[in-house]
Amino acid sequence: MEEKKLEEMKNLIEEINKHNYNYYVLDNPTISDVEYDKLYYRLVDLEKECGVILDGSPTQRVGDYVLDGFEKRVHTVNLYSLNKVRDFSDLENWMNDMNRLTGGTLFAVEYKFDGLQIVIEYENGYFKNATTRGNGTIGEDVSMQVKTIRSVPLTIPFKKKLIVQGEGMMTNKSFAEYNKNTTEKLKNPRNAVAGAVRNLDPRETAKRKLDYFCYGVMLCEDKNFSSQEEIHEFLEEQGFKTGGYFKLCKNSVEVENCINEIDKVKAKLDVLIDGMVIKINNVDKREEIGFTAKFPKWAMAYKFEAQEVSTMLRSVTWQVGRSGRVTPIANLEPVELAGATISRATLNNIEDIRKKDLYENARDFIRRSNEVIPEVMGLAEKYEFSKVIEYPLYCPCCNQPLQKRGPLLFCTNHLGCKEQVVDRLSHFASRNAFNIEGLSEKTAAMMYDNLNVRKLSDIFYLKEEDLLKLENFKDKKAKKIIEAIRKSKDIELPRFLYAMGIAEVGYKTAKELANKYHTIDELASADINSLCEIEDIGEIIASNIVDYFKDEENLKEIKSLLECGVNIKNEINKKNDLLQGKTLVITGTLSQPRSYFEKLIEENGGKVSGSVSKNTSFVLAGEEAGSKLTKAQELSIKIINEEEFMEMIDKK
Repeated sequence: MEEKKLEEMKNLIEEINKHNYNYYVLDNPTISDVEYDKLYYRLVDLEKECGVILDGSPTQRVGDYVLDGFEKRVHTVNLYSLNKVRDFSDLENWMNDMNRLTGGTLFAVEYKFDGLQIVIEYENGYFKNATTRGNGTIGEDVSMQVKTIRSVPLTIPFKKKLIVQGEGMMTNKSFAEYNKNTTEKLKNPRNAVAGAVRNLDPRETAKRKLDYFCYGVMLCEDKNFSSQEEIHEFLEEQGFKTGGYFKLCKNSVEVENCINEIDKVKAKLDVLIDGMVIKINNVDKREEIGFTAKFPKWAMAYKFEAQEVSTMLRSVTWQVGRSGRVTPIANLEPVELAGATISRATLNNIEDIRKKDLYENARDFIRRSNEVIPEVMGLAEKYEFSKVIEYPLYCPCCNQPLQKRGPLLFCTNHLGCKEQVVDRLSHFASRNAFNIEGLSEKTAAMMYDNLNVRKLSDIFYLKEEDLLKLENFKDKKAKKIIEAIRKSKDIELPRFLYAMGIAEVGYKTAKELANKYHTIDELASADINSLCEIEDIGEIIASNIVDYFKDEENLKEIKSLLECGVNIKNEINKKNDLLQGKTLVITGTLSQPRSYFEKLIEENGGKVSGSVSKNTSFVLAGEEAGSKLTKAQELSIKIINEEEFMEMIDKK
């Protein structure tokens, strides 16, 4: 009987690990969560009955105890850094040298991941241990933490000793999901993965849903590789993620084209990269060329433009938002960063300022998170003339006392504080909300000053003669805005929800809410558990929604809007099932705005995704389609043009 149970356990381990590979590496699940759980918990029960846990068991991914500290481990093979260049002329010089030394060679081009380097050792086909890079000779044993990474295989086909090199990463998707569901926000994916792997509690590591991308073989017993291409294929055969990008190039022009291609789209990737790695493809030639004391001579990293610099933080301005929250803004000595001049950056709150040890008139490190939002990372240098940053006791706009809620400051003078009223009005009139053309932030400010517009519903009681009182308003302009206000009264539910300015509810989330709750009343009655059933909504956003509909003032404002003729429709509900179960990605320039095609897809039962994966059904490609089209071609995903798409949804 015991032998039968052990045999069943072996089969379950093999089957569960196969499903883990399909889900976490290929992004292509082949069974439902319910079916997976049934297999997993059957294995758990068998392990309890037999008192045995076999090698490679997926039940051992998350440890149930906290480690006392990290053990040191000497690397079997020393780790080297990569030599780096920042311009194409230096890269071309290096490639010319390599061609001269080899008599001509192909070059392999791969991502340079911006994460935490981890070495993993396998023996007899089973995960043995994992170690951080450390100083290249000695690292820290992080085996328990790395076993929580679902894309790290616990068993592999290769049955002899294998040591691989790769990067622990937190994808942008996992980073965003984690931050949605926690009050203690992570700063960026790179710091998040380092903090997770070096956490003594593996359960905390598991919560961050890390990934591992493998790019090197350091030792492979009784097996020789002829090329980097062969190494890359071998790693994929063993079940590792490799990043999805590998190109062989004949010359510097082809390498430069690869680098430029990725440089344009790197901000849209789900992983952080800070450059590209170029290696001689031929392994035998590498051995001839050798190493310096620090790095292999046969490899080079091309670094993208710096994403972090230092500059002076001159002062802090406190800005009032539409919710009444008062946020600190850093006024910086202008500095060039990733192709833009940065002079301002948002600071989170006073506790974050203290944590980062920031001062006025001090030098700080600045980074562009995902190459968009400038972020002050921390203190670089403090001077005698540096000043402590103090938070205000009174609203910088209306001078009313501020309310402190934990680390956050709020002005509760909702109708008498100009900055927050104007921000609410301009958000309400924006394109994805009521789309009132002409009602800009400047116009909203004039309405506040001259027409006593305080509430959102006040907009719908304005007349042409009121607008003529405003500076530079003539008959035509006044008539145009009044007509836009009138037209805006018929509004779809997602746009209405977005217009209300519920904390952290963007337009995408508003559409998801409208798909589940078909009226305002349904949504107002929803509880946190019901809201959290929506894929992209966590407890924090769910709490924000529940709290919004508990506020009597908010309910009064919704009632006022309905009383002055606002008609809420929920046209997001699909008209038919032509695209039911299909996921489409839109790329390139089409005859209509992207939102037009998104609406058509949703109306026909389909789903729109921002990235191409194995789960993508079709890619709708217009002119000048870029990396998404390339990836779709690589994955053999069907590509359709606008005409084909319209024919598809017109079928009855």
